[in-house]
Amino acid sequence: MAFLARDGKSVYYEHHRGPNRPVVLVHGWGATSECWDTTLTALLTAGHEVVLIDHRACGRSDRDFDDVSVAAIASDVVALVRELGLDRPVLDGWSFGGAVVVAAAAELGDAVSGVVLTGGATPRYSATDDWPHGGRPEDTEAVIAGLAADRAATFRAITAAVAAKPLSDDLNEAIWLQFMQTGAKAAFGLRDLVDVEQRELLASLAVPILSLHGTDDAFVPISGARAGIELARDGRLVEFPGCGHAPFLEDPATYQTELLRFLDQA
Repeated sequence: MAFLARDGKSVYYEHHRGPNRPVVLVHGWGATSECWDTTLTALLTAGHEVVLIDHRACGRSDRDFDDVSVAAIASDVVALVRELGLDRPVLDGWSFGGAVVVAAAAELGDAVSGVVLTGGATPRYSATDDWPHGGRPEDTEAVIAGLAADRAATFRAITAAVAAKPLSDDLNEAIWLQFMQTGAKAAFGLRDLVDVEQRELLASLAVPILSLHGTDDAFVPISGARAGIELARDGRLVEFPGCGHAPFLEDPATYQTELLRFLDQA
């Protein structure tokens, strides 16, 4: 097991070496790097170098970090890319991880070759007067309150909302078990996401951006993905009809095809 030292604590990561374009996979809020298992297999089969990371307070990373914000987790991704000496990797972030990789890519500049947003919670997660595509802060607070009152049941409800297409009972259980590994402080990261504003940051990225987004996403509406990709200098949106928040689990064959095509071109 490999760990990155950060703020006197440890962030778990995996580094799978390969001859082709490096990819850094950044999971969504409350999940773990295990969510990428089928994506990882496809990337390794295609010869890619792959790095996975568990967010602060998630999975096998320490749970007692004081700072679990998008910016802090993005700084971990930046540090990991530099420590491993990755050669212009592509950063792929799911949900909350989408905001993380946008922030990390802005910091790394031309040291990355592309960004993939998988149901990415960017450029905003919550709605404002001039961004009507997100949820309400009070909805996020209700989730946080639910976690404090009945963590297991709240994560069951979140698991049930992840996909619009049916997933197997085993896969749903695996997702729930990942959520149940999350430390209590991860809730502060979700609260931080409510106020994250990345419209200017997203527009500033000079690398290609691929957005892979389900049309029936219950967490990040497709309208936000459509509006967000319009801000990118070099962006392309692939919509997954009938899929929810996890197209890589709901339609893995199409997801992997689109991801590998993007990697070949990056």
